[in-house]
Amino acid sequence: MRYQVLLSPIFTNPQFDTPQRQVMLKEFAALADLEYYTGDLTPDKAKGVIGVIADSAVVHDGFYTEGQDLRVIARWGVGFDKVNVAGATKNGVLITVAPEHMETVAEYAITQWLATLKRVYTLNRLSHSGDFSIIRTYEAQDSTLGIYGLGRIGQAVARRAKPLLGAGGRLLVYDVRPDIKELAASLGAEAVDHPRALFEQCDTVTLHVSGDQTVVTYDLLCAMQPHASLINPSRGNLVDDQAVNRAIREEKLCYYVVDDPVNGPRAIHKDHPRIICTNHNAGITVQSTIRLDRRTIGQVADAIAGKTPAHVLNHEVLDHPRVRGFLKD
Repeated sequence: MRYQVLLSPIFTNPQFDTPQRQVMLKEFAALADLEYYTGDLTPDKAKGVIGVIADSAVVHDGFYTEGQDLRVIARWGVGFDKVNVAGATKNGVLITVAPEHMETVAEYAITQWLATLKRVYTLNRLSHSGDFSIIRTYEAQDSTLGIYGLGRIGQAVARRAKPLLGAGGRLLVYDVRPDIKELAASLGAEAVDHPRALFEQCDTVTLHVSGDQTVVTYDLLCAMQPHASLINPSRGNLVDDQAVNRAIREEKLCYYVVDDPVNGPRAIHKDHPRIICTNHNAGITVQSTIRLDRRTIGQVADAIAGKTPAHVLNHEVLDHPRVRGFLKD
């Protein structure tokens, strides 16, 4: 019996049609029949499928209940809010994530930190409009940078930022993790007890928090210094869009950078010269897509071979009778 694997349309994006991807897909096709899917993963798509390399589309309960051969959903990335982890666990399906773009997002945050300090976006706009003014800009050296969320990406940002801050700069961090003071000290940073301290004291604050809950409100934004900037490489919903748009218009802060497109709740930012929106591209480079391809293909291949794949999200599913039935390690 030939196995069938569903692949996200991500694999058809010509921007990332690398030789490495072609080799990996050719080798993968020797193991299973590959089929590209679009839209949600619904019950009608489940028959005969043993694995999925999934994008951010919704996975319905019925896909799990109808997927009698299904072993693994490998998320091409780390966001898992749409994969329906509870449904997968109940039906004995592994969910894996691919944390292969942490350093890539950290580079994005550092790039935006420097770009906003140097007022690159304003200078570009002025020059193109025929205004050749010299304006006030800032240095990273001896400034204060705040990192809200000290997980893997936040730590990668801290490691890159510390040398740029110099001996006189400050690196402030906030996180609810119990080891935050020790971790901060190991990175040469100072832990604060409340996010407000970041917004009050920092020249730039960068967000590295999971989930969709709004954590940055108008009140916090009003605590910022007028020259300061907020960078959000995580999720747009972390920041109240109405509030940040208002705060910038009121000169409470200088720039807001968000790695989400100008649509949905962020349509309010369209054409605003000091609100920078990128198309959820912070973690996507030629190099990171190669790593993501390799990791997710490997995860599905391992599940087909009866091996426990790397980065299983729902560890409790390993005790499910169905999973015990196909895992050999």
